[in-house]
Amino acid sequence: MAVITLTTDFGSSDHFVGAMKGVILSIAPRATIVDISHEIAPQNVNEGAFVIGQAWKYFPQKTVHVVVVDPGVGSARRAILCQAGGQFFIAPDNGVLSMIYDAAKPAVREISNARVMRKEISKTFHGRDVFAPAAAHLARGLAPARFGRPIADFIRLEALKPRPVSRNVWRGVILKVDHFGNLITNFSIDDFAEVKTAPMELRIAGKRIRRLALTFAEAEIGESVAIPGSAGFLEIAANHASAANLLNCGAGTELELEIFPGSPDAARVQNISR
Repeated sequence: MAVITLTTDFGSSDHFVGAMKGVILSIAPRATIVDISHEIAPQNVNEGAFVIGQAWKYFPQKTVHVVVVDPGVGSARRAILCQAGGQFFIAPDNGVLSMIYDAAKPAVREISNARVMRKEISKTFHGRDVFAPAAAHLARGLAPARFGRPIADFIRLEALKPRPVSRNVWRGVILKVDHFGNLITNFSIDDFAEVKTAPMELRIAGKRIRRLALTFAEAEIGESVAIPGSAGFLEIAANHASAANLLNCGAGTELELEIFPGSPDAARVQNISR
């Protein structure tokens, strides 16, 4: 029985997600459909990339992941099928699969075969008319080669990676605000591991955060601190409070990380970030 996951910015108050599920089940009635999230901020491709980038690895082999965060719907942007890490991803070619491309070697095809789509295709709802039926046909066993030609010029989001500003300063961005108000940055703990041992400072919205806590309970009530998050990225959190509300920040807010001179790994991180 095939597993199909859905990640969208559609929310839950409209019919959009239900319509996609109806299309899938009409073609692949035995499919198991799993909702990863439908609360991606509208048109926020970076956040969509982060969410699917954290969830996909916990699913069984051959799972079909449908990711619809699509500000370019109806335009010339392509629909794509990606094979990576033993799983499948169906999405618009707008960079929303960038974290998948970085995690596993991708093989990407343009979805151009009209037979894997609905006969009538709306210019504003490709989730229902293109991505959902394509996922269902794939789940039923249609070979990826039947979907369209291979492509190599698929889009990657460079904004997902921090960029160096000076020798020990990097500029990053908030990828997501989670349910608790924690601000998830794009500073990977693997690449910036010395934040656990060296003096550092996060600068965001005119505030400076110099304290790193390893658990939420280490912070004072309402205190904003940096914390290594479970997703593997540096987060800004507040104990028993929303850091997003305290700092008046959200997804897309830029910030800076400075690692002060004397850190033994500063040169290594500088090379990685470039």
